[in-house]
Amino acid sequence: MPRKTKGAAKPGGFVQTTVEIEGRTETRIVEIPAFEPAAWGTDAELGIVGARVPRMDAPERVSGRARYTTDIVRPGMLHAAIVRSTIPRGTIRSLDASRARAMPGVLDVLGPGDAPAGTRLFGREIFYAGQPIAAVCAATGHAARSAAHAIAVEYDTLPFAVTFEDATAKDAPKVRAKGNVMENAPLVISRGDMDAGLKAADVIVRREYRTPVQLHTALEPHGAVAEWEGDRLTVWESTQGIFRVRENVSKALGISLSKVRVIKDYMGGGFGAKNGAGPHTYVAALFAKRQGRAVRCINDREAEQTDSGNRPSSTQRVTIGAKKDGTLTAIFASIDVPLGISGWEGGPGQIYHELYACPNVRTEETFAYVNASGMAAFRGPGYVEGAFGLESAMNALAKELKLDPVAFRVKNFAKREPRTDRPYSGNSLLQCYKEGAEVFGWSTNDQRPMTNDRLRVGKGMAAQVWPTGGGPPAYALVRMNSDATVDVLAGTQDLGTGARTVLSQIAAESLGAKLSDVRAIIGDTQSLPYTGNSWGSMTTASVGPAVRMAAEDARRQLFEAAGAMFDAAPDALEARDSRIVVRDTDRTMTFAEVTAKLGNVMIIGKGSRGPNPADTAIMTFGAQFAEVEVDLDTGIVRVLRIVAAHDAGRIINPTLAESQLEGGIIQGLGYALFEERVLDRRLGLVMNPTIHDYKIPTMADIPLIDAFFVAGADPVANHTGARGIAEPPMIPAAPAIAAAVSDAIGADVTEIPLTPWRVLAAIAAKARR
Repeated sequence: MPRKTKGAAKPGGFVQTTVEIEGRTETRIVEIPAFEPAAWGTDAELGIVGARVPRMDAPERVSGRARYTTDIVRPGMLHAAIVRSTIPRGTIRSLDASRARAMPGVLDVLGPGDAPAGTRLFGREIFYAGQPIAAVCAATGHAARSAAHAIAVEYDTLPFAVTFEDATAKDAPKVRAKGNVMENAPLVISRGDMDAGLKAADVIVRREYRTPVQLHTALEPHGAVAEWEGDRLTVWESTQGIFRVRENVSKALGISLSKVRVIKDYMGGGFGAKNGAGPHTYVAALFAKRQGRAVRCINDREAEQTDSGNRPSSTQRVTIGAKKDGTLTAIFASIDVPLGISGWEGGPGQIYHELYACPNVRTEETFAYVNASGMAAFRGPGYVEGAFGLESAMNALAKELKLDPVAFRVKNFAKREPRTDRPYSGNSLLQCYKEGAEVFGWSTNDQRPMTNDRLRVGKGMAAQVWPTGGGPPAYALVRMNSDATVDVLAGTQDLGTGARTVLSQIAAESLGAKLSDVRAIIGDTQSLPYTGNSWGSMTTASVGPAVRMAAEDARRQLFEAAGAMFDAAPDALEARDSRIVVRDTDRTMTFAEVTAKLGNVMIIGKGSRGPNPADTAIMTFGAQFAEVEVDLDTGIVRVLRIVAAHDAGRIINPTLAESQLEGGIIQGLGYALFEERVLDRRLGLVMNPTIHDYKIPTMADIPLIDAFFVAGADPVANHTGARGIAEPPMIPAAPAIAAAVSDAIGADVTEIPLTPWRVLAAIAAKARR
């Protein structure tokens, strides 16, 4: 169907479009593609797209041949280690590296004043514990780490604040030079009349919900290898955005983009924390320049857990009201978020405005800076925290109204995107409710079963929304070799999600090639066309259409060449399984026969991502259902099963997409039950900076997960019909689990993680009432 864009839509011209990234809306000026193929609608006959194709790089991953950043070895490579502050606030009085310099194997030390200002490294003023203050370069990793421990630092300490309350108190210490609270606080977003909405309500619930600081805890830590060749720098980086790292390094070191090459092959998790260059990148590059040899700098686990970003905590004071029949009349939330020493306002408030059809909604968010490592994007940033508050309040209100939580949500289903009153490109949330409930066997009329007198079973559910339209700019090439093998070239990155496989499937389907003849080449800024970061569940919806367009362009050229060989019009040709057929005849030729005759004349298709449809909300939706068992004596929660139904448009590869659902649910389970960075308020230090003390789910904690997608495609969003899916499954997991725990113990749970002591406290509070 036609796709409207703002401004003139003349092919080859430029137009303004909007792209939603992790709750932020960005306006971009992009080129209108010369052509866009007809959209694959729900009735499109596709054979490769939609197939459960095994991950194409699986053999490399399971055999150990896949090379991660820590596997990169360059001739004469050196190693670097970063020295970090042990205090949360103050200044460096002295830094003595003489003992470190004298140690065997040590070649160089960087300290205050030794790094370009653009790197923001090694300043004398300390803003949080774990801040980089120096670095050591040595012949081996062990020598570098040993020398780092030998550097003697003396500090002049200053008062600090590591909690929201301390940072916003009248007599608060100065957290940083620009103030303790983000400008224009609080951030207020409002529609309707809140007072009128509350007056119209028959039932009102008021709750305060708290969420913890969650750490990304990727198995592969941040790391980089840097090597100079003359004035040209190559960086091997574990990153979600090779072009963004290139831009960061170019700017920080004052060198042109054309002289920086960034390579990313395989990656062991990022979840939002690896969206650009970091201290490890700059340290490796600076030492490599000074020493004339390649340098590797990899975070150790403690550095990874204390200074690589986090999901900030939140306190959400929620008021929500409805009529007796369940019609929502008002949603209000006052939210406090301590960001760390840096961050952005991607807070919990937005989901309150987007999930339900309520005429009166208001959020007030205050973001404070504290003397702790800065926040970073983390799988569904803001929405995960906000969903715990909003969905927990919805479940509490459903209980007060004596309504089924699913029926309550169906009653308040939004037919248009309520925040901006835009039509949806597609919305199958009602189908998610229906199919999820059926698969789960949902019924709030069931009595809570008991496995014995002290073990209680409970059920709960929650819903989600997430903007996942993707968007430009993204470019791709499809190159046919003389043996008819096909290379898909795009400057994106595979975070473990299966991007290589998905892009190959799209290209093979569009070209009419065998999938076995197609490979995707990604992860190198020097030889590949630009695509953006893999964040905000954007990659498939952004790069996929560019790949399809490039494959269609290559197919057009192939048909023109074959048409001359057949003496037939190109539009009389069809292709499937790398074979061209003249329609309604038995005349046929393989791709290889055509390309062999062409010799070294190459077919190269070009594609780009077109603008998003104007004034249209592109969202992913879902509903999750959880069953838990709670030990009333110990407070231990065991999740028994989770059913998840999600709507993400066309699913290019169900096996890989379901893997994303399962991964997000498992991270959400960790957020609900275990994960919490503990920061000592008096010392300003992280108390659990290792995976031993910072708990994440293990195989023993993972329940039966039945995660699936409702059928459909979204041809309005883009011509592949696909939306993003990486982040949405994490959003409703914690509130669904919390609702099940509340059902099991018969008491509200308002703070996560649901550690045994918090569960026991909720049970005790109920007993006192």
